[in-house]
This record gives sequence, C-alpha cells and structure tokens, in this order.
Amino acid sequence: MDFRVGIGFDSHPLVAGRALVLGGVTVPHHMGLSGHSDGDVLIHAMMDALLGAAALGDKGAHFPSSDPQYKDISSLILLSSVGDLVRGAGWRISNVDATMLAQNPRLAPFVESMREQAGNALSIPVQRIGIKVTTTDHLGFVGREEGIAAYAVASLVTE
Repeated sequence: MDFRVGIGFDSHPLVAGRALVLGGVTVPHHMGLSGHSDGDVLIHAMMDALLGAAALGDKGAHFPSSDPQYKDISSLILLSSVGDLVRGAGWRISNVDATMLAQNPRLAPFVESMREQAGNALSIPVQRIGIKVTTTDHLGFVGREEGIAAYAVASLVTE
C-alpha cells in the first residue's frame, strides 16, 4: 500500500458586493471573498492538498482563472472534479483536514454544514473531513478583517 500527503493554502481579500461562501456554505456577512470562482478559500485549499498529494499539479493548472467557464463557479463543483482526478490516478482519499483563519464572522456554527458539503463533493464520509476555525487575534490581514485564509492537508492511499 502506498500513502501520500499533500498540503494546500489559499487566501482572498474580503470585498463588498459578494456573498461569503466558505466550505460551500453561504455565511451571512456584509462582505464576501474576491475571486474568479466563488472565492471559497477553504475548498481551494482542500483542492490543492488533494492535487498535491496525488502529484497532479495545482488548482490553477486544472481550473485557470483565465478560463471564463470557471467565472463565479461553485468551488464544490471543482472539488468534485478534483476527487474524480485523484481517484482516476488510482488513489483513495483517506482524509482531508483544514483550518480556516478569519477574525469575523464567527464560523464555528457553520462547520458541520461545511464538512457535509465537502464530503458530498468528494463522495467520502463526513467522518473523513476535519474543519477547524480560528482567529489570528487581530494580527495581520486576517486580524484586520481584510481577508480570510485556509490551510488543508489531505492523505491518500492506493486503491
């Protein structure tokens, strides 16, 4: 049996006039994340962790921001495609674990829904998805509420 681990990171600035979508869940907030797709930093970090573990490049190589078909697309659709790519390369997703950094809004009430959305998109049990949230205690761009960031780790095993 072969085993792989990948790491992913993403961050986007908060901007007026967009919905805040994290983990496929629309979170009530007066600002949303800028981006070519829906700007979902949590799902983007998960995608890069999975692609990296399978040595399949990164999300930008598969879903370039220059391609109009990805404009405002739900990142859950892209995550589902990444799951298919990983499985097509002979891997089984063991688990995905992520941490989001946001000063505001408070995200803990939405974590279970985010886990369900990610698990459904990847066709894996929700028990294999871990999501945590934290602040930066007012440090940096996250602490100044200028943006939100996420880290993710994925582990894969051979089928």
